[in-house]
Amino acid sequence: MADTFYTNAGCTLVALNPFKPVPQLYSPELMREYHAAPQPQKLKPHIFGVGEQTYRNVQSLVEPVNQSIVVSGESGAGKTWTSRCLMNFYAVVAASPTSWESHKIAERIEQRILNSNPVMEAFGNACTLRNNNSSRFGKFIQLQLNRTQQMTGAAVQTYLLEKTRVAYQASSERNFHIFYQICKGANADERLQWHLPEGAAFSWLPNPERTLEEDCFEVTREAMLHLGINAPTQNNIFKVLAGLLHLGNIRFADSGDEAQPCQLMDDAKCSFRTSASLLWLPEDPLLETLQIRTIRAGRQQQVFRKPCSQAECDTRRDCLAKLVYARLFDWLVSVINSSICADPNSWTTFIGLLDVYGFESFPDNSLEQLCINYANEKLQQHFVAHYLRAQQEEYAVEGLEWSFVNYQDNQTCLDLIEGSPISICSLINEECRLNRPSSAAQLQTRIESALAGSPCLGHNKLSREPSFIVVHYAGPVQYHTAGLVEKNKDPVPPELTRLLQQSQDPLLKVLFPADPEETSQEEPSGQSRVPVLTVVSKFKASLEQLLQVLQGTTPHYIRCIKPNGQGRAQTFLREEVLSQLEACGLVETIHISAAGFPIRVSHQSFVERYELLRRLRPRMSPAPHSPSDEGRSEWSPHAEAPTLQPLLQDIFHSLPALTRAAATPGGPAEATPASVHCGKTKVFMTDSTLELLEHGRAQVLDQCARCIQGGWKRHRQRKQERQRQAAVLIQAAIRSWLTRKHVQRLHTAATVIKRAWHKWRIRMALLASNELDGVEEKHLSHAPRSLSAFPLPQAQTQLLGAIIRLWPLGLVLANAAVGVRGFQRKLVVWACLQLPSSGPSSYPVQTAQEQAGVTSIRALPQGSIKFHCRKSPLRYADICPEPSSYSVTGFNQILLERHRLGHV
Repeated sequence: MADTFYTNAGCTLVALNPFKPVPQLYSPELMREYHAAPQPQKLKPHIFGVGEQTYRNVQSLVEPVNQSIVVSGESGAGKTWTSRCLMNFYAVVAASPTSWESHKIAERIEQRILNSNPVMEAFGNACTLRNNNSSRFGKFIQLQLNRTQQMTGAAVQTYLLEKTRVAYQASSERNFHIFYQICKGANADERLQWHLPEGAAFSWLPNPERTLEEDCFEVTREAMLHLGINAPTQNNIFKVLAGLLHLGNIRFADSGDEAQPCQLMDDAKCSFRTSASLLWLPEDPLLETLQIRTIRAGRQQQVFRKPCSQAECDTRRDCLAKLVYARLFDWLVSVINSSICADPNSWTTFIGLLDVYGFESFPDNSLEQLCINYANEKLQQHFVAHYLRAQQEEYAVEGLEWSFVNYQDNQTCLDLIEGSPISICSLINEECRLNRPSSAAQLQTRIESALAGSPCLGHNKLSREPSFIVVHYAGPVQYHTAGLVEKNKDPVPPELTRLLQQSQDPLLKVLFPADPEETSQEEPSGQSRVPVLTVVSKFKASLEQLLQVLQGTTPHYIRCIKPNGQGRAQTFLREEVLSQLEACGLVETIHISAAGFPIRVSHQSFVERYELLRRLRPRMSPAPHSPSDEGRSEWSPHAEAPTLQPLLQDIFHSLPALTRAAATPGGPAEATPASVHCGKTKVFMTDSTLELLEHGRAQVLDQCARCIQGGWKRHRQRKQERQRQAAVLIQAAIRSWLTRKHVQRLHTAATVIKRAWHKWRIRMALLASNELDGVEEKHLSHAPRSLSAFPLPQAQTQLLGAIIRLWPLGLVLANAAVGVRGFQRKLVVWACLQLPSSGPSSYPVQTAQEQAGVTSIRALPQGSIKFHCRKSPLRYADICPEPSSYSVTGFNQILLERHRLGHV
């Protein structure tokens, strides 16, 4: 047989238990593939497809928005595994936060939600004849989503824990997994602390040699740690569980005298002391509570103490263990809820996962099996009422042409179990209220006589024990009446509660707080005694509350099927599978789904969601006041039914265009027309039509988004262009202003420099003239005649001007200490002074050493002369104005000899 374990049967997913691990069928990659697929229904049937459909229904906000998945089937069909895989799927797809901080928060929430599974399975699941991991309680997990469809938390609600399994296990069955985990997974120190030595035998721990996958202690401890249960609290929990195991080894010997209490057996005394020590209970009050019963009677509430028989002692011992374990399980559920539940204001929608016990039929069936099968009957009736009967009746009311399909209705069986005024539950509750000993044979007689006319009630004449048979939708089940009334009463002696309130154990103090009001309520007088709620009554009330929640959601069904009763892989027994399919009504479901319309939306919701598709309606000849235009303009969210009809017709007219657009190029020439019908108040359509409408709506929204994006980009481009032009104008104005300011500063600086230069020239000329005035007057007084008295030729006049202008260089060369000497020096002087070439003898030049008549205001330089020139930082400081031809100015003014000038 190929590894194909899922198929669709109408609106129901049929899941076949492979009885072997198939890792590739539940990998994270496959989860993302179903989540990212544009059309998940076109992929292979899978539980991830159902999960994705519910998630997209929440996103589409089609009423009812809240979704629920009902996982049903026989015990061992794989319901727990299916629920676990669905939770893993939602944890992957419903967590897409935008920031890193929100991602860490979402990751922590997902981890806590996933860690609640191993804890609840360890404390609430057990190995039975049909299933190694059978849920012995029902649970409804509410996955809470916020407005953006992200998982923000979860809540767990449990139903009817099979607490009798703590003290009683059928043949070849086991106790809850947690007891085997602490016995196999505890280390040496923990064994010593919890008094669990290797190889110890416990009466309430049958078949300890079997090793199951669920016996992993470390997984449970790690999950509890993630849920906020620290190591000391865990140690306290496991110590209490070890105390319950030792409590199960307590045995009483029959006293033989009703006036004397039963005594402990010798081999049970050690277990008694160990149990009292682990539970932190005083030994004497504990033993007295188990041996002696307290009775209050009379108006004065006189107290009588009566020793219990051996059976009563065992019953009180079992009651003590069941009471502690039930309170512990409820406390764990409350801790899990406080850890994973979100604030009511932070979530708006939810997806519910219902995992209840499967249909059970054992050789010995009692009240637990009756309640479990009753719950399965209610869920089957919900399926029948919601899908098989309600759909067909709705088609007729809405005016659709429909031929009814016959189906198996289990309402008769429900009337037998819970009907009014007389039913099995009412008769059992009545026996509990009667103040008389209950007889199994008498209860059988009452049930058979009062309900003899029911076709679902039978009797096994070959049975030696009192019993009755109920024909359920999945088959007949025989229930034994022995102990049925006592289990329904579930009596808890008040002295047991008071004893547990005296415990010094921190956990038991939390589980059994000392409440005076509760104590007074547990001991009412005989005249004003309030009827105590029985197990059946409480279970029925919680089941009704669950169904009310399911009725407010869009249900989805997963039917888990066992291919064989032995749990063997690759073994498919056709008869067993077919009987399960027929029992749960899947054959009729296929017929109705093939001819019906699973999607039903009210006119108002349909128009509100798909009014956009009117844009795709083919354009007719435009009229200024056409009816369609009027309808388009007059539509409002609170429009009346007559107003909605034109809008509905416009939307329906757009379906052919959507069908043609959705047709593949390589497909047939004409696509299959959309199957949609308009009823009186609702629109009926198939899944393919809904997919077509959603695809068209997405296209219109995409076009609108593109139009908005185009307008926004155009507006942004124009705005940026205007901003750029304004920036260019501002930059040009600023640059012009900066240039003008710079030129003004340069002009002002040049003016200042020029003025300072003129002042400096005038000051230097004034200083030079003041120095030379006295010397010139002295020498001119000794001269025989002035220079003007001797007129000079033009050549001499030019030579005199050249000498005056270029005297510094000649002076340097003539007075140099090193360099050329003699005639060469004179040639250099002549060349520098640019003298005429008439002959060197005509213009003799004397050196400073030879000349005697030279007079100067400063001493002649000694040694070599160096000129140090530095460029001024001022721009115009190095530009010297052109001097006049015959003016002699400078730092030093040399007065040449008058007689030499006169001779020349």
